[in-house]
Amino acid sequence: MASNNKGDDAFNRANVNLRGSMPSSLLEGSDQRLVSLKFLTRMISSFDALVLQLSAIGLTTEAFCGGVHGAVFPGCPETFQSSGQSRDRRERESSEDQHQKVRQVRKGDVVALPAGVADWFYNNGDSPLVLVQLLDTSNAANQLDQDFRKFFLAGNPQQELQSQRSFYQRGQYGHEGESRRPQQERNRNIVSGFDERILAEAFNVDTRLARKLRNENDNRGIIVRAQHELQMVSPRQSQEEEEREEEEYRRSPGRGDNGVEETFCTARLKHNINNPNRADVFNPRAGRLTSVNSLNFPILRYVQLSAERGVLYPNALMAPHWNINAHSILYITRGNGRIQIVGDDGQTVFDGQVREGQVVTAPQNFAVVKKAGNQGLEWVSFKTNDYAQISQLAGRVSAIRGIPEEVLANSFQISKEDARKLKNNREEVSVFSPRFGRD
Repeated sequence: MASNNKGDDAFNRANVNLRGSMPSSLLEGSDQRLVSLKFLTRMISSFDALVLQLSAIGLTTEAFCGGVHGAVFPGCPETFQSSGQSRDRRERESSEDQHQKVRQVRKGDVVALPAGVADWFYNNGDSPLVLVQLLDTSNAANQLDQDFRKFFLAGNPQQELQSQRSFYQRGQYGHEGESRRPQQERNRNIVSGFDERILAEAFNVDTRLARKLRNENDNRGIIVRAQHELQMVSPRQSQEEEEREEEEYRRSPGRGDNGVEETFCTARLKHNINNPNRADVFNPRAGRLTSVNSLNFPILRYVQLSAERGVLYPNALMAPHWNINAHSILYITRGNGRIQIVGDDGQTVFDGQVREGQVVTAPQNFAVVKKAGNQGLEWVSFKTNDYAQISQLAGRVSAIRGIPEEVLANSFQISKEDARKLKNNREEVSVFSPRFGRD
């Protein structure tokens, strides 16, 4: 696969702080929110794909041509199914691919996604697909600082980020556009920051495939050339269906409160998360997770916090994941284990042994994996959102599981068979049983 950097110049010209691109006479007394708006353009050539990334709050529109867009929402089922062509039933079942919904997009479409959702674009047409994005780092969903960050699950964003940084340093948009982040030499996808043995255990694959996931020798950038035209299930909407959808939209009333909200005087003020019977996820071979949020503890809507209780049995693993809409402050209550945290540039920002009484912070969208030691590992996480959500990298409800095989194969430069292993070798949810005796 060859790299494609045709969109670099356009990206650099457009990836500016809007405040820095406006005349100073218009900035006096202007809304400080301008500082947080980022405007991007990306051009994707025919049969190229923008590799897997975590979306930021904002809007995307297709300015020219059309293509395919996929987004993976945590916990949603893989409702799109494709089957192989083999006549043999066993071979056909083994070649089936299931993934979450993919959408045909065309010129003029506007795409809005919650922060932290894994998404990708693919150009299946004959003309360049141009994406225009406006991102807002001051949105309440962003709990990091005001510096623009992109988290990638695959590919190698180093070349683009270095080009972007040098463009700012040349001063073409003044000091307002400069990044406040320290310069770092290594910028890769978040998977590359994990230990390959941890990845192999999480996906239940061998270390050879885990090493490929890290994309260490991948110099293609973030827009990659597919080896062949991608085949995936994506039914097209008829004109009649589009008109009916538009009519239903015009008729739909606005939604309000349900009328049975608690008052402060009668609000329930405590909720126990230590009772195993209240576990949201339970695996008899691995452990359990229990969450409390504004759905089961309504007063948290006002507090704007939530919590999670985790119990891992000895040598068990919690799926690699990221917090979609919150920071997570984790306090170890019992046992020992290992925690790895990977930042947006693919660097491991924390990799250490933890024990009872220690505190670890995982910022929003930073990828995290926890592995229990021989004493097991228990913790309580406090999260800075009343309805905190995570998206998992491995397992039955993971982002990887919801992505078409061909997208995975081209993103990580692996075979379709290996992509199928990544998707299906772990059938567990959230907490994984130990894996022994496998390279």
